[in-house]
Amino acid sequence: MDLQIAGKHVVVTGASKGIGLAIAKEFAAEGARVTLVSRTREPLIDAQSQVAANAAHDPDILACDLSSDEGRAALFAAQSDADVLVNNAGAIKAGRLADLEMEDWRTGWELKVFGYIHLCKLFAAAMTARGSGTIINIIGMGGRAVRPNYICGAAGNAALIGFTSALGAETPNTNVRVFGINPSPTLTDRMTTMFRTRAKEELGDPDRWEELVNPDAFPFGRPKNPDEVAALAVMLASPRVHYLSGTVVDIDGGGQWRG
Repeated sequence: MDLQIAGKHVVVTGASKGIGLAIAKEFAAEGARVTLVSRTREPLIDAQSQVAANAAHDPDILACDLSSDEGRAALFAAQSDADVLVNNAGAIKAGRLADLEMEDWRTGWELKVFGYIHLCKLFAAAMTARGSGTIINIIGMGGRAVRPNYICGAAGNAALIGFTSALGAETPNTNVRVFGINPSPTLTDRMTTMFRTRAKEELGDPDRWEELVNPDAFPFGRPKNPDEVAALAVMLASPRVHYLSGTVVDIDGGGQWRG
């Protein structure tokens, strides 16, 4: 199936690793012209080479701090012609309410919550003016299956789910689509590093980390991999599903209903 992505300019934030990098690779493989965005330039250079390996167009990179108004404005000034914006940058600290300082809330929300909102405000206005465009917010299951030990993320992600649905209800008036994806815990480098650390401590060998992945803890007996989130993002960004807007899709294997 031709997804009609070829030649589109796609901007992906948080693209130096994990889900963001996987999304950038998938769009590039479909023929899109991709710009990878992250805070630090050095990891972006490595990510750029990975994306270029299977890309029809040489990917661009841009290093900027998306936790600040200035950084977000700089991104928009450099990439305002984006056909697709993928908001993916940000991680919110885990912990219960008593465990977190107010600064933890501000730091986490400034990048992920206010960062997404600000970039949507900037890019949606430009897309509206030209009558086309798509924004994808990668949010997280923490806003659906809320847990006390991830209270900051629960509140932040829930806010972004509501924001995405509200904005995506308005933008079709100008032929712009906004939707979101909620990934459950995903087998990124971050998760692998955690398991490798445990394997070294508990088994004496970090390479035995897969022995610590309990299949009973995950739907389908395994954690989701970033390529599955990337494939969903690209498929839903396709003009072939143009009627999709205001929706936030959960990709958790039904885990939220397992208790």
